Parts: sequence; C-alpha cells; structure tokens
Amino acid sequence: MQKVVRRLEGRVHYAWIVAAVTFLALLAAAGVRATPSVLIVPLEQSFGWTRATISYAISVNIFLYGLMGPFAAALMQRIGIRRTITLALALMALTVAASTFIVEPWQLILTWGLFIGLGSGTVALVLGAAVVNRWFVTRRGLVMGMLTASTATGQLVFLPMLAAVAKGSGWQSVAWIVAAVVAAMVPVVWLLMRDDPREIGLQPYGAESNTPATAASTANPIVVALSVLARASRSRDFWLLFLSFFVCGLSTNGLIGTHLISACIDQGIPEVNAAGLLAMMGIFDLVGTTLSGWLSDRYDSRWLLFWYYGLRGLSLVFLPYSNFTFYGLTLFAVFYGLDWIATVPPTVRLVNDLFGKQHAPVIFGWILTGHQIGAAVAATGAGTLRTELGSYLEALVLAGLACVVTAFMVLWIGRRSRQIALAAT
Repeated sequence: MQKVVRRLEGRVHYAWIVAAVTFLALLAAAGVRATPSVLIVPLEQSFGWTRATISYAISVNIFLYGLMGPFAAALMQRIGIRRTITLALALMALTVAASTFIVEPWQLILTWGLFIGLGSGTVALVLGAAVVNRWFVTRRGLVMGMLTASTATGQLVFLPMLAAVAKGSGWQSVAWIVAAVVAAMVPVVWLLMRDDPREIGLQPYGAESNTPATAASTANPIVVALSVLARASRSRDFWLLFLSFFVCGLSTNGLIGTHLISACIDQGIPEVNAAGLLAMMGIFDLVGTTLSGWLSDRYDSRWLLFWYYGLRGLSLVFLPYSNFTFYGLTLFAVFYGLDWIATVPPTVRLVNDLFGKQHAPVIFGWILTGHQIGAAVAATGAGTLRTELGSYLEALVLAGLACVVTAFMVLWIGRRSRQIALAAT
C-alpha cells in the first residue's frame, strides 16, 4: 500500500481512490437493490404469487436497508470501514446466489427480504457519509453528491441488461449475474479501502493542519447507535429531517424504484423498455445529484430541499395523467430523474451542521431509517392498492401530495439552533 501511495503522491490524493472504491461498492449494492423491480413479474408468472406477496418481501428488504444504517455506522467506528463493507458484500453475494433455489414465499422473504436487506443496509449512504467525513475537509458536498449518484448509476448499468436476461433466460440467471458482480467487489474493497488517511501517512483532502486520526470506538455498536438516537430525538430538527426523508423514500425507492416497471407493463409497455426508462432516469439523476452536491456547498440546504420536494411532487401527480405515452414518460423521466435523490447532499449537510461531525454518520443513519420506512410503506401500500383497485393512480397522487407538504416543512429545519451538542459515547 505504501508503494501505491508513493506512486500517487503528487498526482492524486488517495482520498479520491477511496471515494472511487466507495462509489463502486455503492454501485454494486445499488444493482442488488434495483433487482427486485425486475423480478416482480417473473416471480408472479413462475410461482403464481400475488404482487402484494412479492411486494411484502421487497418492503422487508427496504425497511432493513434503512434500519441497518445507524448500526452500520457504529460498526464502522468499531471494526473499521473496510472490514464492515467486505463482510456486507460477501453476505449479499452468497444470499443472492442462494435465492436461485427458492420455491416458497417465506424463502423469498428470508433471502431478498431479511439477509439482502441487512447487507445492502450496510453498504448504503451511511458509508458515503462516513468516507466523506474521514477523508475530506473540502469538496464534501460534491463528493457526497457523486457517491449518492452511484445509486442512479447502478440502475443505469444493471436494469436494462437484467430485464433482458429475465425475459430471455429466466429470473435465476438475473440472480447469478448480480451475485457475481457483488462477489467481484469483495477483493477490490479489501485491497484498496482504508479506514483513515492517517493510516497511510496522509491528511484528509483539504486539511490545512495535522489532525488526529479517527479513534476506533471500543463501545458496543448497538449501544452507540441507540444512545445517539436517544440524544438526537430530543431535537425538533431531527424529527423534521426524519419525516422529510420518510417522504423521500416513499416517493422514490418504495414507489417508483419498486413499481414503475410493473406500472408500465400494466399499460402495455414491454419490460425491457420500462427498465430502459428507469435507466434514463438514472442518467439524469447522476447529473442532478452531483449538481446538488455542488449546490449544497454554496447555498442554503433548506431552500434546495424545498425545490427538490416541490418539483418531485408535481412530477408524480403528472405521471398517471400522462397516459404513459412516449413523450409523457420521457418528460417524466427527465424531470423526475434530475430530482430522484438530489435530496441527499443537502440533508447530509444539514445533519453535519446541526449535530456535528463526530455523530453525523450515526444520526444520518437514523434519518435514513426514516427514508426506508417510507419506502417500505410505499412498496407494500402501492402493491396492495394495485391488487385491490387495479391501478397505481392513487399511490402516485398521494405520494405527490406528500412531497408538496414536505417542501414547506423543510423550511423550518434549523430555525431554533445552529448545532445540537451530543455527549461523546
């Protein structure tokens, strides 16, 4: 490793290598999280399971993806980023491969719900927040935007190909491909990831003076996560951020990320074309989220969130009335895609400003839990509404209205205090 550092010295700070490895790990995890949307109809056809049953397994995955965030952040403080992510990637690769043998709904819940939810929840946006806080002093917003955009890039890379494979070779082939991709990331992370720049004799990118390395925590990660939550939950700003991210998850991963392909199939649009639509949204989100990170370094994050939630709400209300025409869907893909997860960089910035650098990853993990609870509610709720009413109209309109309300709610964040002091744990 020291030889690699010496070769890079004077060319590129190793923080950018760590950021690139983190991007790839998040990219692989994003591919895993995107896969269930491709599997809904094939599983429905193969086993005769209802869409509500399949959506329930997906909602378990989504919920655990969020719930793991604060515990994963605390675990990274205890055993390090590299070990935590390596173990999580290995768990996902093994479980996705094992899922090819399922024949009962409970097995779907156990694999794609429980174990993949635990693994993907560890390789999530809390990883990005931890890497940014440890490795960067300047350009934090930009880097967080780029890492967040990896979710969109994962859809761009995986969905059209996986949809074509599912149609031509069956859903099991999809699972084997995803398992192989995730498994390939395990040695990459183990060899190139480092927990702290001081390990290799460097300062964080943009640091002006020597600062001590991040000390490994000796506390139980579960105790750390829960104690930080107990302190943060006394703050009104924590709950405003939590509720805003609840709506963010409800209107993205849970609704569009899970059900857009199925909604398009309902309208006679082929599965591969529908996956291509999500991929197109991924392209524009890659641009929008990276730009959002740049903006969050320069402008009031509350007003950025106001525009993001407001415009997202309008696009969701528009979708069911577009009649799913080519031009209507293209307009939605561009408009919604630019805004998909642009909310993350300003939210991370607000968490850092309000709660301080030390506890920010854990607190953001709890706020991300709100995101995934909202996503789980939407995944199950939209699937149930579709089963009962035969349409996604009601789910789309309700999510759009929730976004508009949230746009005004976020303006109250940080009105009373600049930073909440949290005792060290």
